[in-house]
Amino acid sequence: MTIPADGLPLKSNAGLDLLEGVVVLDLTGSVAGPYAGQLLGDLGATVIKVERPGAGDDCRAWGPPFLGGESLWYLSVNRNKLAVTLNITDPSGHATLLKMVEKADIVLVNVTGRVQRKLAIDHTALSAANPALIHVSITGYGLAGERAEMPCYDLIAEGYSGVMDMTGEPDGPPQKVGTPAADLLAGEDAALAALAAMVRRQRTGKGAAIDISLVESMTRFMAPRLMPHLGSGEPVRRSGGRDSVIAIYQPFETADLPLTLGLGNDGIWQRFWDALGDAEFAKNPDYATNALRRQHRADIVNVIAGRLVERPRDEWLALFTTARVPAGPIYRLDEIGADVALCRRGFLYALDRDGLRVPQVGLGIQFDGQSEAANHPPPRMGEDNAAVLGDWLGLASSEIEAMSRTGII
Repeated sequence: MTIPADGLPLKSNAGLDLLEGVVVLDLTGSVAGPYAGQLLGDLGATVIKVERPGAGDDCRAWGPPFLGGESLWYLSVNRNKLAVTLNITDPSGHATLLKMVEKADIVLVNVTGRVQRKLAIDHTALSAANPALIHVSITGYGLAGERAEMPCYDLIAEGYSGVMDMTGEPDGPPQKVGTPAADLLAGEDAALAALAAMVRRQRTGKGAAIDISLVESMTRFMAPRLMPHLGSGEPVRRSGGRDSVIAIYQPFETADLPLTLGLGNDGIWQRFWDALGDAEFAKNPDYATNALRRQHRADIVNVIAGRLVERPRDEWLALFTTARVPAGPIYRLDEIGADVALCRRGFLYALDRDGLRVPQVGLGIQFDGQSEAANHPPPRMGEDNAAVLGDWLGLASSEIEAMSRTGII
């Protein structure tokens, strides 16, 4: 059973300071852009999320389920940020944005080039206010080419990339990956590219115009499948996860619950059969190499399948752990939530937001034994207007009040 949010450990560490002093303006919505901003915030940057007054990030409405009136999708990609509302289509609002850009290091945007130019948030417009700015654009197809102005979502990018065609059963329909894979990969690419540009800027003082495409990020993810086809011309079709360059690398049923098994080299092959008490099977010369085992994959799989259904999953996993054979459960989401090891590692935890415990999935990267902080739970819309516009940008309280009255914030 999943550990409920009120049972997850509260995060209490001071956090990471690798990007201390770096200011990021996150003008994005949905998943890819906000995820990039969260990654940079987790690494210690000051991230300011800028949203439309009244409407905000589309992702805030993606539900149910909701927690405390907000989408859990939104809560999954927006921690460690400050939030302001700003109508950048209003000349005064855009002028305020440019003041923020002057003090920023990185700006994240995720609308097409035409919309960027219309809103004057493209690289040319914003770098005029800050020539050292690192401008990161995340779009479906990139800023150039015949598809550049086409709308795109994660689903569409997964279809273009081939991952949907390679996912699912051979006689079934193509399947989407069970998480917004293209969004998350593009968000990671955006954060990685921004950091690389920061390193160059330290050497040269030069900013950057970064162009991230959901389709290209997702298709690059397919390189280990795509390149064998490009190099050989051999067609590859989906196999329900039961076909790999490694001969035995797939799920198997047991007496109760399924498991995964990867026999990736000759030593593991031998240890597996030793664990099963059948060392002689491993020594069959027909199975001496991975290439030979691939030729006889169907026969080997049938033998292994017949053996594994004799005992329950956890007995096999205990045995394979002792034998140092790569194997694992096929977790349901509720099983992940109940994984004590992930909680002890600080990977699954909760943030306290005014008495509401908000579950979080961590960065999963540690530096000197420490990972991201919980300085800022995912913010409510505009909750940091006064702090950002007043304390950071230096606007007078009367100016902020006037902006609020006129709907600019």
